[in-house]
Amino acid sequence: MADSADTSAAPAALLHDRIALLDGAMGTIVQARQLTEADFRNPALAEHKHDLKGNNDLLCLTRPDVIEDIHFAYFEAGADIATTNTFSSTTIAQADYQLEAIVPELNRAAAEVAGRAARRAEAANPGRRCFVAGGIGPTNRTASMSPDVNRPDYRAVTFDQLAAAYRDQAAALVAGGVDLLLVETILDTLNAKAAIYALEDLFDELGRRLPVMISVTITDASGRTLSGQTIAAFYNSIRHAQPFSVGINCALGGRQMRPYLEELAELAECFVSCHPNAGLPNAFGGYDETPADMAAILGEFANSGFVNLVGGCCGSTPDHIRAIAAAVKDRAPRTPRPAATSLRLSGLEPLVIA
Repeated sequence: MADSADTSAAPAALLHDRIALLDGAMGTIVQARQLTEADFRNPALAEHKHDLKGNNDLLCLTRPDVIEDIHFAYFEAGADIATTNTFSSTTIAQADYQLEAIVPELNRAAAEVAGRAARRAEAANPGRRCFVAGGIGPTNRTASMSPDVNRPDYRAVTFDQLAAAYRDQAAALVAGGVDLLLVETILDTLNAKAAIYALEDLFDELGRRLPVMISVTITDASGRTLSGQTIAAFYNSIRHAQPFSVGINCALGGRQMRPYLEELAELAECFVSCHPNAGLPNAFGGYDETPADMAAILGEFANSGFVNLVGGCCGSTPDHIRAIAAAVKDRAPRTPRPAATSLRLSGLEPLVIA
């Protein structure tokens, strides 16, 4: 990673040149490995009293070989950017496993594991550049909604608690050498605002910036986030952060995502990303879209001029990424919109004052 005040030059050059590739799912790939409780423990955790199986982020410490191989498989399939295995690596999420104390170690290790996979991929293809995005998930709590229908005023977490947790995570990811930071799978915009606040505070302390990618989840056919915003309102809420990219991931398959991605592509003054699930979950919780299915959908998005980065979320595999890479090869990347001069505000709906 460059030592300059702004490290976005190399990733930005890539996205101006062509449509870039994100990686695919981590969790569903890990599940397919059929790991046991022992895989989630190392000597330091041998006597930990809480069950740890299912805490996939922990594998960056206990089975880094598994996680590095998954990252490398995605790079081999054509991914330009791998996301660290840190979706739940905040003190808030790790509290479920009573592992808050190891969060800095967890994030730094995850960044280093992904970095090793990137260097392996570069060594196998001299001249190639591979990047690592530090994955910052939504946590398992929401700041703008009550988890108790009988107590609408109650909040399980505060903005300040979220900001502190996000800052600790981001600081460790940066120390581990990530090239970008990805605030992903946003369900509640207030959580995302806390993450943005935390990153700005961290950048001020470091005296340099990393590119910040922001990716929201549209939860159903209403076209809204879980906290109720439309895609335009969401964009208005976060555009002040001047993100490197903004996009949509998870929850929906590509077909269902299309109208919201088209709307975002018309608005965004930055790069646009899209990494959908491999279709909607089936009755058994699996995902049925084949690599060819996903490639056709994302290839059409590329042909329509919607995207700068594409990849996969839940249910996707290296084979999906390989097919998507072939589908968008030689397609022109989307051109970001000129900076708007109108006043753009938002509640649940956007308000634009010309």
